[in-house]
Amino acid sequence: MIQPTVPDGRSPRLASVRFRPAEPDDAERIAGLHADSWRRHYRGAYADSYLDGDVTTERRSVWSTRLASAANSATVVAERGGRLAGFVHVMFDHDPVWGSLVDNLHVAHDQHRTGIGTELLDRATRAVADRANGTGMYLWVLEQNTAAQRFYRACGATRAEAATVEPPGGDPTRLDGSPRKVRMVWPARAA
Repeated sequence: MIQPTVPDGRSPRLASVRFRPAEPDDAERIAGLHADSWRRHYRGAYADSYLDGDVTTERRSVWSTRLASAANSATVVAERGGRLAGFVHVMFDHDPVWGSLVDNLHVAHDQHRTGIGTELLDRATRAVADRANGTGMYLWVLEQNTAAQRFYRACGATRAEAATVEPPGGDPTRLDGSPRKVRMVWPARAA
């Protein structure tokens, strides 16, 4: 079934969503959404003591740095009703084999299944096509996050390999055991 679209080609359910490049002033809101997403989806992989701590402050530091110097990356935010509904961050030509890394793709919990994640991934794809040397894209997703893996497969990704998760900030006490992650790839997504 063909979905109706609004003038810019998006589905009508995204008509009220504004997509734009992130700016340094967005670091606070992005950090808040990032921390909330980790708390909801990373339990069992990241230590509860870490997730229940001040993750937002740590994420704010990361995002302030990233958004202040975005030379070889792009971050796109989605806003609905003036509220941050999601964001994607892609690092161009991150790996010589796999291509550009979709380092973060998070959608607000109450905005899941609205098309925002798919549109953000499409915008990352366009950024890769415009600014990267290669066309491949990949990301890492927690092995336990089967819902995200289903989403990425529905968007054309395939599973390439698994590895052990690196602890946030290099601190092994922030992990719960030895969680695994899966590399999902789009060898020619940007093509």
